[in-house]
Order: sequence, then structure tokens, then C-alpha cells
Amino acid sequence: MTDYPVDMTMKPQVTAFFDEATNTISYVVKDPASNACAVVDSVMDIDIAAGRITYDHADAMITHIEREGLSLEWIIETHVHADHLSAAPYIQQKLGGRIGIGEKILIVQDTFGKIFNEGTEFQRDGSQFDRLFKDGDTYEVGGMRCFAMHTPGHTPACMVHVMGDAAFVGDTLFMPDGGSARADFPGGDAGELYDSIQKVLALPDAMRLFMCHDYGPNGREIRWETTVAEEKANNIHVGGGKTREEFVTFRTERDAQLAMPRLILPSLQVNMRAGEVPKDAQGVPMLKLPVNRL
Repeated sequence: MTDYPVDMTMKPQVTAFFDEATNTISYVVKDPASNACAVVDSVMDIDIAAGRITYDHADAMITHIEREGLSLEWIIETHVHADHLSAAPYIQQKLGGRIGIGEKILIVQDTFGKIFNEGTEFQRDGSQFDRLFKDGDTYEVGGMRCFAMHTPGHTPACMVHVMGDAAFVGDTLFMPDGGSARADFPGGDAGELYDSIQKVLALPDAMRLFMCHDYGPNGREIRWETTVAEEKANNIHVGGGKTREEFVTFRTERDAQLAMPRLILPSLQVNMRAGEVPKDAQGVPMLKLPVNRL
């Protein structure tokens, strides 16, 4: 079991929004006892070939929140995503709420601030976010007590957010037949990822786990909800008692064969700024294309 403040009696209503372009699942999580809600891992749409940003995915979430008469209190980022852009500031502008991410965002900002050759005007102190969570930090969505678990390995800043009997795992885990996320980005570590997954699997067996991504392995339909018990028994990378050494060997060999995500360069620039698109010296939104840096 875990020393975190788990409350399995609290059962939030979870509404999922699947983004087909990036295979990302975003969530609206409603406190069962009030109209308060949180958004987890929102998506901002980008046509990378045209350099055009739109907000259809975020607008669908906003429409749902408004139609249901909900009050948005938190906009949670489980980590600095490398495969989609966050719509956090757009949603905040429309509905309010506080934007939160793990405190290790400072490491990510320092690492990628150098890769993108950002000047001193890019603050590397996490000040773009409203709350930086430490391991075990608690917060409330209405009357529902939530907490954050630090789960590094995919990135240094990864956090799993637990809201009642629902845990939002980011890229720490995939569905049982999807396994786990890569650990070869700057700051990633396969051994740390294994340890983080074990923390998640120490949660109660009945804990609902909600994925940030699903790719429909072997042609199955897209899914995003499972349980701790199902992951422990059936996860193809860590289930059935696989050892840390076995996992690290497998993950390292597999990661060496993977291409970079299609949207990694725009995603990192935007997401390390809490979803804001960087601007050039004239104030024009502008993305960089660093050459041979990743």
C-alpha cells in the first residue's frame, strides 16, 4: 500500500476527450459533491506544415464545462508533453482556474532552454505556472481532496495526479497491452521510470487509472481507462513481476529504435511555458527549429 492520502470512497465523474491527431486523451474531472472540476492534459491543435494553431479540442472541453454548469478550479499538466501542445492558458482565459505542474519543471526548463537557445528573458523558475507540486502535495477540487505523486523517468517533472478513486498517470503508464512510455528524452531514465511505475502499482487495486495516450495496439479500439490490478497482472512491460533489470534492458533497447515524436519541437517550446507560444523580439508568435540538438 501507499503512504499517500488515498480516499477510495470519493468517486469523481471523469469525462474523456480523445484527440485523434496526437492520440492524446484529456479529461474533465468533476467533484462528485459539487460543480467544481479540473482539466487534465488539455490539447491545443497545430497544423505544423502551415504553422497554424487552432482550438477545436479545447473548445469541446470548454463547451462541456459550460453546458454542465461546472466551475473550473484546476488545469493540471501531468508533465511537459513532447507530443502535443497544451491549451492551458487558452482554457484559463475562458474559464479561470489555476495551472499546475510538478516542481521539477525547473530542470526541464533549464535543459530545453539551452537546446532552444532561449535568452535570459525566458524564466527558468516555473513562474509561468500558478502552482508547482512537490511529491505528496495536496489540493482541492471543490470538496474533493487530491494529491500529486512524483513519478520521474519519462521526464524529470512527471507527476501522477490522484483524485479520489481516479489517478491520471500521464505518460508513466499505458494500457496493459501498450506497456510504458519511452525514457530516452533528456532527463529521462529507465530505472527511475520502473521505480515510478511501482509507486503507481502500490495504489489500491481498484484505483481507476486514466491514460494520457493510447495508440490501439494490434488494431484494437482506443481505450484509456484501466485499474491498478489490471496493470499489475497484465502490463506487457512491467506486469507479472518483471524485475527492474529486465525492464531497464528492454526499455533501453526499445527506445534506441524509436523516432522522435512528430511534434516534439513545437511542443517543448510551448509546454515549458505553460502553453504560451514564444514570441520574437517584435512580439510575433514564433517557433524555433534547432538543428541536430535532439
